[in-house]
Parts: sequence; structure tokens; C-alpha cells
Amino acid sequence: MKGESTFIHVRNKTMISLIVIAAVVLFILIMFFSFVPIGLWISAMAAGVHVGIFSLVGMRLRRVVPSRIILPLVKATKAGLKLSVNQLEAHYLAGGNVDGVVNALIASERAGIDLSFEKAAAIDLAGRNVLEAVQMSVNPKVIETPNISAVAKDGIELLVKARVTVRTNLERLVGGAGESTIIARIGEGIVTTVGSAVSHKSVLENPDDISKLILAKGLDAGTAFEILSIDIADIDIGRNIGAHLQSLQAEADKNIAQAKAEERRAMAVAKEQEMRAYVVEAEAEVPKALAYALREGKMGIMDYYDLQNLKADTKMRDSIAGDDSTQTITEGGYNEQQ
Repeated sequence: MKGESTFIHVRNKTMISLIVIAAVVLFILIMFFSFVPIGLWISAMAAGVHVGIFSLVGMRLRRVVPSRIILPLVKATKAGLKLSVNQLEAHYLAGGNVDGVVNALIASERAGIDLSFEKAAAIDLAGRNVLEAVQMSVNPKVIETPNISAVAKDGIELLVKARVTVRTNLERLVGGAGESTIIARIGEGIVTTVGSAVSHKSVLENPDDISKLILAKGLDAGTAFEILSIDIADIDIGRNIGAHLQSLQAEADKNIAQAKAEERRAMAVAKEQEMRAYVVEAEAEVPKALAYALREGKMGIMDYYDLQNLKADTKMRDSIAGDDSTQTITEGGYNEQQ
């Protein structure tokens, strides 16, 4: 009995050891297959892309997602492009869109457009959609401008809308101006062309003159696009800007004239007040003159009475005549009574 129990104990310890070893091996295998993309390596080898298993492990160590490199590389190899793992990994580490660059290279190769990987990577890192640029090179894009206001020499406002057909210039895509610059230059050309027209009727009769003059200016210089055509989609007649400006000018002239007239009236009133002050000042000297004449004997008492009688007679005549505005002679001089 004792030997049998010892055997059972040893057997149990052996089974526990085997289970522990199996669990450790299973854990190691799980960690290995999760760290080493064996499935991705098999897919790459099946597609004819020769990449070592240790290269995939190195990508993991460099914190590069292997699928972001291997799958675009498989796509490029199947399309006949010669790209290396190092090129794609370097672009990925620089923050680029590896899949978008590969798709753009495939599209350009199918369209017969000469586009190198370095140029495509530079366009992508510049923040532009390189695949959209290649597609626009094959299929030109139509940019529609908003209503652009321009005034002819006769003062009539025209609202012009244009459609601009452009395609991407891959050589100028890095550092070239975008769509907003194209729209701004088209608006400038429309304003210049309409503004140089003698009459708005001539613009309405020949809208193609706008396109010809704008195309002759070379407005796509320094931009990422090449202008293929400019078509005038619509022209509407707006306000009569000339008449409105003339009305504003007339109103301003009237206000200036009124201000000048008010200034002259104020000056006349001030002059009148000044003259009245002189009259009052002169009247204040009359009693002094009378007193001086009586004191020096140059005027007798009878002369003074005659002056008073003259004053009374004048007042009586004014009362009989009924004149509201009279002048009376007083000791202080002449005063106006209303």
C-alpha cells in the first residue's frame, strides 16, 4: 500500500510538471506568433516579395506596423513597380501615407505619367493628396468661381461666373499655389477686362473676350495647376454703380454748399451784432455830449427845450401814423422799438 501511494504521488507530480511545461510552451508560442507576423511573411513569399522574417521582427522593434509596409509592397510588385522595403519603411517613419503613394505610382504608371517614388513621397509629405493629383492629371477638374462683380466704364455692374478647367502640374505641385489662388486670379482678370470695356453691352455681346484676355495673362504661373480653358458660364446685370456714385457725389456737394451757406450766415449775424454794438457805444456818448454842451454854454436851455419838443412831436406823429417800428430821441440817444 505504501509503494502504491508513492507511485500515485510521483505520477501526479509528473502530470503537473507536464501541464506547466505545456502552458509555458503555449505562452511562448503565442507571444512569438503575435510578435512575429508569420502569416504576413507567408503571404509575402507567396506573392513573390522576398522579405526576411528578421526584417519583420526589426519592423516590430522599430514600431512599424509590418502590414502597412508589406501589403503595399505586394501591391506594387504585382503592378510591376520596383520598390524596396527600406523606401516604404522610411516614408512610413516620416509620417507619409505609404498605401496612397503606391496607389498613385500604380495609377501614374498605367496612365503613362512619369512619376518617381521620390517625387510622389515629397508630394505626400507636403500635405497634398498625391493620388488625387495623378487622377486630376488624367481627368481634368472644373473649378467654378462665385459671382464676380465688375463695373464697366459706363457705370453698369456685371456679375460674371466662370468655369475653369485645370489639370495638375506634378512638377509644380510641391510649393505651387492652390485652387484659391486660381479663383483669385480669375476674378482679377474678369474685373480688369470688364473694367476696361467702354460699355457693358460690348461685354454681353462678346463674353469670349474675357476668356481670351484672361488666358493671355498666363494666370497659372506659379500654381500647381495648368489652365486648359476658361468658359464664361453666366453674366447678369447688377446695379447702376455710376448713377449711384453720382447721386452720392451730388448729395455730398449739397451738404458742402449748405455748410458754406451756414458759415456765411453765421459770419453775417456776427457782423450785424458787431455793428449793433458800435451803435450802442455811439448812443452812450450822446448824454455826455449834451451835458458837455450845456456845461460849456454851447447849448442853451431853450435849445434843450426845443429838442424835447421835437422828441414829443416825433412821438405824436409816429402814434398817429400807427407805425410799429419807431425811433425816439431820448437822453440816451436813438432806440428802436418794435
